[in-house]
Amino acid sequence: MQDFPKYERICKESEIQSLFEKGAGFSCYPYRVVYLFKPVGDKPVTCRLLLSVSKKRFHHAFKRNRVKRLIRESWRKNKEQLYEICNRDTISVDVALVYNATVIHSYEEMYNKTDKAVKELINRYEKAIQTTH
Repeated sequence: MQDFPKYERICKESEIQSLFEKGAGFSCYPYRVVYLFKPVGDKPVTCRLLLSVSKKRFHHAFKRNRVKRLIRESWRKNKEQLYEICNRDTISVDVALVYNATVIHSYEEMYNKTDKAVKELINRYEKAIQTTH
């Protein structure tokens, strides 16, 4: 399942606002990660993503677009481990990746950093589950 369809993207302003108001976050250089785990109910399990690359850090659109392409590709390759947790516990997760670096990292670095961020997300979810039980 290594695709990135439209339904895995957070687009609505109300959903974005909800994510940043209700969600928790952590830093995992070069990202600021904001996440929100939600029970599914009767909807399908999803891991949705929001990307943000600041115009303040990258003035030219082609650089911002390059960073977003690299992040999307590394997310597409790394999200499977997050989907396993979501399917196991029938939850959905919304994730915002805010790119904080001032340089464009290579794809290998992006892939490794995204992998690290996803693993940290899973660790935080597991800790939250342990404290509630």
